[in-house]
Amino acid sequence: MSAFDAWAVPANTLPPGLTTLTADGLRWPCLDAEACRGLARTLRAARGIVVADHTARCRAALIGRAGARFLDRDDPLRREAEERLPPTAGLSAGMARAVIDGMARDWTEQRLLAMLAAELHDPAALDRFVNSPGVPGGLRVRSYAPSLSLHLGASTVPGVSATSLVRALLIGSSALVKPGRADVVLPVLFTRALAEVAPELAAMAAVVYWEGGTSAAEQAALDEADAVVVYGGDETIRAVRTRVRAATRLVLYHHRISAAVLGREAFAAGGLEDVAETCARAVAMFDQRGCVSPHAFFVEEGGAVSPQGFAAALAAALDVLESVLPAAKVTPAEGAWLQQLRSTAELRAAAGEAVEVFSAPGTAWTVVLEPAAVPEPCVARSVRVHPVREAWEACTHLAPLGAHLQTVGLAGLQPIHRELLAAGLGEIGAVRICALSEVPFPPPWWHHDGQGPLAPLLRWVDLEGPP
Repeated sequence: MSAFDAWAVPANTLPPGLTTLTADGLRWPCLDAEACRGLARTLRAARGIVVADHTARCRAALIGRAGARFLDRDDPLRREAEERLPPTAGLSAGMARAVIDGMARDWTEQRLLAMLAAELHDPAALDRFVNSPGVPGGLRVRSYAPSLSLHLGASTVPGVSATSLVRALLIGSSALVKPGRADVVLPVLFTRALAEVAPELAAMAAVVYWEGGTSAAEQAALDEADAVVVYGGDETIRAVRTRVRAATRLVLYHHRISAAVLGREAFAAGGLEDVAETCARAVAMFDQRGCVSPHAFFVEEGGAVSPQGFAAALAAALDVLESVLPAAKVTPAEGAWLQQLRSTAELRAAAGEAVEVFSAPGTAWTVVLEPAAVPEPCVARSVRVHPVREAWEACTHLAPLGAHLQTVGLAGLQPIHRELLAAGLGEIGAVRICALSEVPFPPPWWHHDGQGPLAPLLRWVDLEGPP
């Protein structure tokens, strides 16, 4: 396979020098501070033309035309994405196809318009002053996007950087995207697709990979940006905070962990296999690297299926899923962690604790049944199943996660109990509560980490008095 150029930028905006080819087939430009500043100037200039000539709805249509190509498995760009993702992102071919399908459905015109409608009472506010309903005396408002936004991606979930780029372009912000090394392919290919259907809009976008850290080029990008969007671990977030200008808007997506709660009625209709398959897919998607990937299942006792029975069924479902969505190869560090998890659980079981281990012969998946506890991050499709007497007890064990709690999937609860549990989960820090089947792919208009996907980037201007 030929090398993949990990950039897509307006013409003649980068120096010609390239790094040597890396083991995963990537190469990228050698950037310095001046190159970043020049790229920023080019993107700002292109934005002025596009925002004047294209409404938000027009941008949604153009972006949607590019995004739809990734849902067409016969499209050359889609085929290239399927070919490039496995070696660069460490995914199996089956997982790469599933990731592209799940991500690209939110890049279509219909979904983008729905996100605008959910986020703005009138999407035309991105184009002109509009009436603000319910305000005495008359008020018109307009929202403005950052002239230039910088997006620093992570390497956990492929497609996140492309989604961040789509959001910026949709609201009319030029965007410089530095994806994580494992998330290079989709934002680069998306920008190329956009250049074919709307070159004027693609001129507002630049995707360039560089090795993260404290380089002069990265600092120049931080200095040039009006807004910075960061995805990463807590250490990455802390480091970026210290390097941006005081007036720069920061949108931060830090480390998160997710879980699920299964009430007694989850299996009442004899659907154990269906429930287990749904849970297995949630665990397997992204090979459990996503912020929405569940790491623990709290299962009520006293139902038609015991927590032990569910754990066994989940293990069986993960085993079957391996033939459809094979797990990625684990890193040496992940392998060591997995061995420690299994051996510790087996020692606890041998000592008489209520612990049971279900695992693949290799490293593909692991299920540990153990008494309820605060969930710990898992890797390599490993997950813990915790019996609880009542569903609300999950809140007690999840509460220590606090601001790191992301999604909680629910099943088998009466409406009133679901409402009460959701209120408790929201109180302790959860930001998304949903059906088990919806866990892996939130809708584009979800309140990502407790805030709208577009609102954190927008600046509102009030025009007071009657028109």
